[in-house]
Amino acid sequence: MSTQMRVAIVTGAGTGIGKSAALALLNDGYRVGLVGRRRELLDKTMQDAGPTGANALALPADVANPDAVRALFAQVQKTWGRLDLLFNNAGMGAPAIPMEDLSFEQWQAVVDVNLTGMFLCSQEAIKIMKSQDPRGGRIINNGSISAHAPRPNSVPYTATKHAVTGLTKCISLDCRKYDIACGQIDIGNAATEMTERMKNGVAQANGSIAVEPRMDVAHVGSAILYMAKLPLDANVQFMTIMATKMPFVGRG
Repeated sequence: MSTQMRVAIVTGAGTGIGKSAALALLNDGYRVGLVGRRRELLDKTMQDAGPTGANALALPADVANPDAVRALFAQVQKTWGRLDLLFNNAGMGAPAIPMEDLSFEQWQAVVDVNLTGMFLCSQEAIKIMKSQDPRGGRIINNGSISAHAPRPNSVPYTATKHAVTGLTKCISLDCRKYDIACGQIDIGNAATEMTERMKNGVAQANGSIAVEPRMDVAHVGSAILYMAKLPLDANVQFMTIMATKMPFVGRG
């Protein structure tokens, strides 16, 4: 195996931000394990990558399932022998309804994917990165603008994304002795399937409905690639990338 081989795992790689990141990494020469619930979407990512899709591996899995997570990381290690980057991107939301009307199951589903899934994937990545030669690697967590400020009726999503910030800080602190860097990218209004509704207007903090500007999701892929390619003695601890005119800074 060439020591120049760079290996990444991207969760939620079938759509949106995860797909954009996977395509950017593949285009830069990475081998990429594509993780997602639906194989057909992972296959589409590989197809859209063109010739570099040959360097991808489709890994259908539920990141909230510990056995499935262990198996997918073991498969990447068996296939390519190491792991240099984990992009913890898989995430989901709950219906935009008042907190008191959410079911336990709706709350639990978001916590399982957004927080527990990220924890499980990070555990397996750390085990590989601390024991490989050359040692070390990088973990990038998708925090979201919701790691800073909530949208109306977004309790499960916002709570888990705030928790991601704590997870990022703990990984960054606890794993520096293993040459593992950990950073977080907080993304606002990238143009993906998840933000299509913003073109028709979404609820604002003052109770109004407003159309929100979005940005090309390819910019997010480029930002993740920048973070990924830094040497391990440098780290983007937190990056916010957002549509310039989205309502976030100040009062909107």
